[in-house]
Amino acid sequence: MGTIPTIKIPVESFTNGGDDITGRIMVIGGQIKAPLVVPLLRMLMYVSLAMSVMLFIEKVYMSLVVAFKKLFGKKAEKRYKWESFKDDIELGNSVYPLVLVQLPMFNEREVYQLSIGAACGLSWPSDRIVIQVLDDSTDPVIKGLVEMECERWANKDFQPESDFLWKTIPFLHHNSELGLVQARWKFVNSNECLMTRMQEMSLDYHFKVEQESGSSTHAFFGFNGTAGVWRMAALNEAGGWKDRTTVEDMDLAVRASLKGWKFLYIGSVKVKNELPSSFKAYRYQQHRWSCGPANLFRKMIFEIMINKRVTLWKKIHVIYSFFFVRKIVAHIVTFVLYCVVIPATVMVPEVMVPKWGTVYIPAIITLLNAVGTPRSIHLVAFWILFENVMSLHRTKATLIGLFEAQRVNEWVVTEKHGDPSKAKITTKQHKKLGFKLSERLLTLEICVGLILFICACHDLVFGKYHYYIYLYMQAIAFIIIGLGYVGTDVPNS
Repeated sequence: MGTIPTIKIPVESFTNGGDDITGRIMVIGGQIKAPLVVPLLRMLMYVSLAMSVMLFIEKVYMSLVVAFKKLFGKKAEKRYKWESFKDDIELGNSVYPLVLVQLPMFNEREVYQLSIGAACGLSWPSDRIVIQVLDDSTDPVIKGLVEMECERWANKDFQPESDFLWKTIPFLHHNSELGLVQARWKFVNSNECLMTRMQEMSLDYHFKVEQESGSSTHAFFGFNGTAGVWRMAALNEAGGWKDRTTVEDMDLAVRASLKGWKFLYIGSVKVKNELPSSFKAYRYQQHRWSCGPANLFRKMIFEIMINKRVTLWKKIHVIYSFFFVRKIVAHIVTFVLYCVVIPATVMVPEVMVPKWGTVYIPAIITLLNAVGTPRSIHLVAFWILFENVMSLHRTKATLIGLFEAQRVNEWVVTEKHGDPSKAKITTKQHKKLGFKLSERLLTLEICVGLILFICACHDLVFGKYHYYIYLYMQAIAFIIIGLGYVGTDVPNS
């Protein structure tokens, strides 16, 4: 076994006069740097590069699956039996399956009318459909409004087209092994501002690549919480809804998958959805979407490992690909490698990140993400900077979920407007009235931005890696977002 290096710091360094205290601190820093800082940074770099390779392989694999399916694969209607329902004079409407539509709501002031109206507008025999509005609102005024709307018509912000059930129910009706049919989200306010365009790029990749690849390989993909149709038998066998994490939809999907049920994703069926247009609402949403899966992974990993009803391949896919790489590694490596390790190597030139880890792999990953939204390809640089800033928030939330720290079960409703025109009015009102300083400033993001700025200046003057261009841009992005200047209205491009 190797010996632990010793660090000798002369006591007299602190007993002499304070004239050259700065020089002495630099000497002590140099003595600590070689035996302690350099090995720790090098180890962090290797771990980050390993995670980066894992993410790279996962994204390339999913992209190849989707590309192969588009070129040679069969459409969902050919892979699974699909026939439209035909009226029967003798049986009447009993030939149609009984459909239950659930609308979970929580203080949905802006969208409750849209949601209830869209559900009641679904085309299906009226005696074969039941609509449940599950309102957990804590605001008595909103609760009263929801009750009045339900009486007038006698999820959430999602607005399915009237023929949604005709396109999805036949898959469940004719294929007994299917437990879930998931449709794709279509964003009604993606052009509202630059932040919504960034969200569209990330979510388009999720639906067009992650969900599509999981469905194509018959492996596993997560339920998105809405725009999906469940078989009641699958819900009951899985144990129903559970509130042990903030991602009840993902929890249900994992449990149903472990019971042997198959899922089908249909990208051609689109359901309207509204993206959060304020940064505060977006941060709350991302905390839930990052913390919840990590916490669910902690709670279910052993249950998945000992399960005997699914294949080893599906277990590996759920544990490694779905949870570990996509829900944990993806968040952590983005922040640690690009916002910690690379800036730190500017101050510690003894550690050098290989070019394939700073250029080639990130470039390929970025292109694979951007190809899902070709209309926004010119915004890819902004998307990179924005995602790197958000990786700090997501990493923090992921660690909270893994270690069940405070805020692990925090669930704040994602504020929506229900109408893009309302969002613009709200934005103008915020600009006019201003923000409270405590609500606007994000101290952690500002601090990281200042550190990156210092690293950029050091690299510009003394460095040899020429990272300063990236570091300046990333520092500015952290500071701008930290000051609250994000999520404002911009002209459509």
